[in-house]
Amino acid sequence: MTARDLVLAVHGSTVPAAGATIARLAEAVRGLTGGPVTVGHLDHQAPSLPHVLAERPGAVVVPLLLGDGYHRTVDIPAVARPFDCAVTRGLSGEPAVAFALYDRLRAAERAAGGAADAVVVAGAGSSRPGGDDGTLAAVRQLGPLLPVPVTPAYCSASAPAPAEAVARLRARGFRRVAVAAHLLAPGRFTRGLAAVPGTWAVAAPIADHARVARLVAARYAEAARYAEAARVPLRVACEQDARPL
Repeated sequence: MTARDLVLAVHGSTVPAAGATIARLAEAVRGLTGGPVTVGHLDHQAPSLPHVLAERPGAVVVPLLLGDGYHRTVDIPAVARPFDCAVTRGLSGEPAVAFALYDRLRAAERAAGGAADAVVVAGAGSSRPGGDDGTLAAVRQLGPLLPVPVTPAYCSASAPAPAEAVARLRARGFRRVAVAAHLLAPGRFTRGLAAVPGTWAVAAPIADHARVARLVAARYAEAARYAEAARVPLRVACEQDARPL
């Protein structure tokens, strides 16, 4: 089968560091797959996802999203459909995400001078049913890795907010409360986390972590393998599969 383009569907940000972070991820994925990797943005940045897909019909689209909210379940599939592109699963709930969070958290703790005695996992937040499941899964998966309380918080749309979650833990007597950013790239949410009072450490976002690159490459390989085995157009193959990609 001819190698298909891989398109990373990202939200986009006006913060320059966000684009640089995603570019590092794209380069790492390119090294793993050996094929073309392009970034398409839903907002704020160019090129837009529709523009990218119009030039790459039949591409495999991997949503760079840590939750299954509106963008992952409605917006991106609607954009991809006219171009016969496959949309894989996002990154929500994957153990690779939790391990990347763990590594970033440990790095932040080392920089702060010691381990935290409680951790807040701060996700973007979603008002859509199931949209916060990725953050909740990360909390569950980090729990066995950390000998301290781990609790969720959300930067928008859901409660509690990170500042509230930190304040609650401090009211219970915890003094070294760290925040693990369940976020992919720098932006207004990471700026907000850095300003939360009473934090011991705030971990960096995870898009350019090696585990995330390997997860994206695996999503791409899964879609391409199934299409080849089915011997039908990629979008049709994905729609017929009982297992969501």
